[in-house]
Amino acid sequence: MNYELSLINCELGIESYNEGGFMNLRRIIIWGAFVIAIAWGLPVFAADVVKIGVVDFQKVLTESESGKAVESMMTKRGKEMETGLKDLGSQIDQITEQMNKDAMVMSKEKRDEKQRELEIKKYDFQSLQKKYQTEFRDLEAKMINKLKKEIFYLAKEIGQKEGYMLIVEQSAVIYYPDSIDITKQIIEAYNKKYPADKVRLDKDLQ
Repeated sequence: MNYELSLINCELGIESYNEGGFMNLRRIIIWGAFVIAIAWGLPVFAADVVKIGVVDFQKVLTESESGKAVESMMTKRGKEMETGLKDLGSQIDQITEQMNKDAMVMSKEKRDEKQRELEIKKYDFQSLQKKYQTEFRDLEAKMINKLKKEIFYLAKEIGQKEGYMLIVEQSAVIYYPDSIDITKQIIEAYNKKYPADKVRLDKDLQ
């Protein structure tokens, strides 16, 4: 068995993350039919015109400065984990190769010693793999949840300030005219309030 594997072969999922970026985060956070309701105690029918906005939150994640910064940081962290597993996997391959090469001349004691060393390395590999899987998924989920809260808070703030009765997540709407899409406005406001240079992966998740 070749243990010099990338994390995708170890089922860590970092490779797919690098390819798909935040598009794959729908598996972590299901936006569903989330609705931000803005109300001031007035009946809906009291207004001549009900002001409604639609936001594509996935687009805010992938195109905002903070979203891109987090994606870059997560990719970097994933590569660091991948390197750690590859180094350990390479050691396992070297021991296995040596045992196969010297099988005819190796004493039983030496062979048993190498076998124990190999089993320890394999155990370390599997433990590290499991640790990285858990760490990466937890980190991803916590970071995306932080961004989600910031975006929802900002959308509510804009809704209250500009008199929206309702702001709806795009995935919950079958049809809407482009004129009520406020995604670009949300991205611009988000970039201003939460610039990329303020994002710190470890600090933000403490």
